[in-house]
Amino acid sequence: MAEISSMLITHTKASIEEMENAWHGGIDQLLLRLKSHELVEECAVLKTCNRVEVYVVSPKGSKVLFEFAKHMKVSSRIIDFLDHEESLRHLLRLTSGLESMIVGEDQVLGQVKELFLMAKKAGAVGKTLDTAFSKAIQVGKRIRNETGINKGSVSIGSAAVELAENNLGGLEGKTVMVIGAGEMGTLVAKALANKNIKVIYVANRTFDKAEALACELKGRAVKYESLERYIPMSDVVISATKAPHYVLTHEIVSRTMGKREIKDKDIMLIDIGNPRNIEDNVGEIAGVSLHNIDSLRSISEANLEKRREEAKKAELIIEEELGLLKKQYKRQQADRIISALYSMIEQIREREREEAVNKLKARHTIGDIEREVLDDMTHSFANQILAEPTKILRDAAEKDDEVFLEAVAELFKLNGGKGKCR
Repeated sequence: MAEISSMLITHTKASIEEMENAWHGGIDQLLLRLKSHELVEECAVLKTCNRVEVYVVSPKGSKVLFEFAKHMKVSSRIIDFLDHEESLRHLLRLTSGLESMIVGEDQVLGQVKELFLMAKKAGAVGKTLDTAFSKAIQVGKRIRNETGINKGSVSIGSAAVELAENNLGGLEGKTVMVIGAGEMGTLVAKALANKNIKVIYVANRTFDKAEALACELKGRAVKYESLERYIPMSDVVISATKAPHYVLTHEIVSRTMGKREIKDKDIMLIDIGNPRNIEDNVGEIAGVSLHNIDSLRSISEANLEKRREEAKKAELIIEEELGLLKKQYKRQQADRIISALYSMIEQIREREREEAVNKLKARHTIGDIEREVLDDMTHSFANQILAEPTKILRDAAEKDDEVFLEAVAELFKLNGGKGKCR
């Protein structure tokens, strides 16, 4: 069986800038490029603000991914290459929130589901990846139901708010602007809801969305084109859009800082957009303190400490479910050989039945009843002959007897011989 291999570029080794530089083009183009590789049978790609992950099913997965990383000009220093079992364990940990910067966060489960569906729609997914991702999504749900891993402030959005509180000594009486009213912007805004903030401004390219979120928070919606007018009034600006370009450039922020009524009033900018929303050199402007996802690492460590006991419970569930997943793959391996064997026997059965019918026709009149009796009899022979081999093949798969399974495949020339049936 061609197994899963994966390459991971995540917050554990790479900065936000390195992760962005590792990404070239859209997900559809990347899937197409991978799928067109002669050695790739299946593929899927995950991209969030904290990770870029590539999964392939291939007889030479490591070779494919090493070449791919080289082609993308990504340093091996920031990449983890995982084999089949490591990839499965990582995927279960990922959907459970254990691999997230903010341990236990819920958004990653939805992101994995969404990106996996994209791979399925692109025709890049087969039985092997479908089994892995379906199990991972189920495990992610189970862990959130059976542990407290996601209780409390567990999102990049809430961590951004916590970072602002830590840096400003609290947010009471402050003015905060949130740019973006999508999933991440909504999480930020909701984390701000009970902080006794003086004013919450919500800006979004679609004004109706900004109005809906601002209304829910008793804040004020701001038209996207009026951003510059409100930034100088804010103590904190948290940008959380999916815009493919910078929302706040050096030029924009320099201009707005010049419009401040209180000239010595500093402003804190937090960029949690994907890709980044704020130009790097904005942090060089006097009076501006710029933070991005990399700045949330200290919040992440504190978060992990709080959830350490729940994480232990999650780890036990993951190992249990990983064992079940591995057994599922073993059954599938045997089932592929069994299916090919049954298919071969069925072709022989049909051919021999027709030959018998033709011989009888040469001497007697053959009706539907006689044909049905012959059909039932040959079916019965085939099923009885294959009953014991089926049981033995499944037992061999359960015991990881790869040599035996290969021997059967080779002996009966199933799907062209060695490895093809697997």
